[in-house]
Amino acid sequence: MKPSFHIVAALSACAALIATGAVAQQYVYPAKGQSPDQQKKDESACYQWAVQQTGVDPSKPAAAPAAPPPPTTATGTTPGAGVRGAARGAVVGEVVGGDAGAGAAAGAAVARSQSRKQNAAQAQQQQQAAQQATSSQQAAFAKARAACLEGRGYTVK
Repeated sequence: MKPSFHIVAALSACAALIATGAVAQQYVYPAKGQSPDQQKKDESACYQWAVQQTGVDPSKPAAAPAAPPPPTTATGTTPGAGVRGAARGAVVGEVVGGDAGAGAAAGAAVARSQSRKQNAAQAQQQQQAAQQATSSQQAAFAKARAACLEGRGYTVK
């Protein structure tokens, strides 16, 4: 389970980097005949203005805030999952087959497996939420920078 989760996480991170690069790419055309020097000055001023407006500076990517990881054991399960599963399994095993021990073992195994799956899914959801937040921040920055440049007579695509 763990190796495949890490592969999925790595692929998701690569996709986010590609998407972020695509959002950050803007083409600026001097529609009113601005000189290359003037365009550099205007682009720099609009970059700073967009940083002030959005609080996002693409040249200084903020480290993703590390969410506290859910409490897990070395095997990736939530503490106590096996015990709770064993208790449920013992009751079912006793009622159904008269063998509480076998039911407890089966219940513990199932509970640990479900716990690992839930923890992996939760970690992936948190990662996707962080990627979406970064993408929307980059888009807001690009939109603010484009608005500034368009106000100065440039065409931005």
